[in-house]
Parts: sequence; C-alpha cells; structure tokens
Amino acid sequence: MKRSADLPLVRPVVALEDHCPAGFVDVFHCHPRAQLCYTVSGVLSVVTEETSFVLPPNRAIWLPAGMMHQATCIGPVTYNSLYIDPDLPGQPQECRVFELSELVRALIHELLTFDYAYDVDGREGRIVRLLLDEMPRMPAMALQAPMPRDRRLRRVCDIILSDPSDQRDLDEWAKIAGMGRRTFTRAFKQEIGMGLATWRQQVRLMAALSLLSSGKSVTSVAYDVGYESPSSFTAMFHRVWGVPPSAYLAS
Repeated sequence: MKRSADLPLVRPVVALEDHCPAGFVDVFHCHPRAQLCYTVSGVLSVVTEETSFVLPPNRAIWLPAGMMHQATCIGPVTYNSLYIDPDLPGQPQECRVFELSELVRALIHELLTFDYAYDVDGREGRIVRLLLDEMPRMPAMALQAPMPRDRRLRRVCDIILSDPSDQRDLDEWAKIAGMGRRTFTRAFKQEIGMGLATWRQQVRLMAALSLLSSGKSVTSVAYDVGYESPSSFTAMFHRVWGVPPSAYLAS
C-alpha cells in the first residue's frame, strides 16, 4: 500500500492511486493536507470522531486537513486520493460525501499522470485549477451517520457499525453502555439528534448500499443488515433513497 507521507508535496495538489485488500483497516490517523478520496471500485467505510461514512464506487469524501479518520475496506478497493494544500482558498471545513461527474473523474485520472513537479503555470496547472473549481459543484449525498463523543455511547455505536444486523434491544444496549434505559435514551438523542432506532436504520441502509455495490442480491442484503424480510427492506430503502434496491443495482 502506498502512503501519503511518501509523496513529495512540492505542488498545491498531488495524487496517488492505490489498491487495498478486503478487510484492510487504516487505523485512526490524519494528514497535514486536505484529502479527497475517490473510490474507483469497491466500497470504503470512513469513520471520523463525529461521523461514519460509506463510499460506494464513483463517490468521494472530502476530509479537511488534520481530520482524524479511520478507513476500512469492505471487499477489495481501488481508490484515488488527492492531497490538497490547506492554504488554497475556498476549501470546505467539514467532511462530506459527494458524487463525481464524468468531467471530474477524467480530470483526476489526468492528474494521476502528472510528474509530481508539474508546471503550475502550464497545462497541468490549468487542469488542477479546473478540478478545484469543479469539486464544490458536485452534489452531496447523505451517506453518513453521526457518531457520539461520549465513550459509553460510542461503544454501542461501534458494535452496531461492525454488525448492523445485531438485534439486541434498547435495554441490552443501555446495559452495554453502563446506563439506565431512560438515561441512555436521553443521552443518545441529545448527542446524536435522533433515537437509537433511527440511527441504526441509517447505518443498516448504508451497509446495504455497500453490500449491493459488491454484487450481493437484494434478498441476501436484506437479511445481512438485519431486516426480517426482503419486502420490509425494499420498502425502507425506497422510502429513504427514493428508488428500490433493484433500481440502485441497475444504475
């Protein structure tokens, strides 16, 4: 695996392409530059101290400079990363997941062919500037779930993230957190802004997107993420994403 620390950061934007095996975990770390990570194939899970994200193919995540994060490969992953000088103007200061247009994907692909000491005043520099101009125009996607800072609540959320099909009830989760049911319910909603059931539903749907992208059938995915039947999974998927899982697979 290539490391960003090995890149010669001699230009405002540098890029790398890499491949990671299924199950690879890049433990919590940060970069001195902002990072745009784009999944070419496979599905990547990214967790920060505040939010959990999922990146199906052809989606990207923006990570501001210094943002602590952990990346996990759900199946084999090929990805492109851009490392961007944080002093360049107009950069978002929050993480976000977004789609990439064909133009932006083509610009990233071209950037990967540049010498690290490319001419910032020539053709390469113009391509980089166009890429930076286009990125803020990319549509954001709701592929994230907020994470609590309270370590007791975080323990519960980490367990659910690792296995969204876990069927333990509210009393059992409260016990794992070392809290009473009412205290747990109140604390979770105060930190996350939603109840545990709603948060777990979001996590399950994110996991479902990952599994669908890896080629699993709708029926298999429904049971894998904890739904009692494919029909209940399909109904929830359609209500949240606006299309049934079969339409997502077709796209």
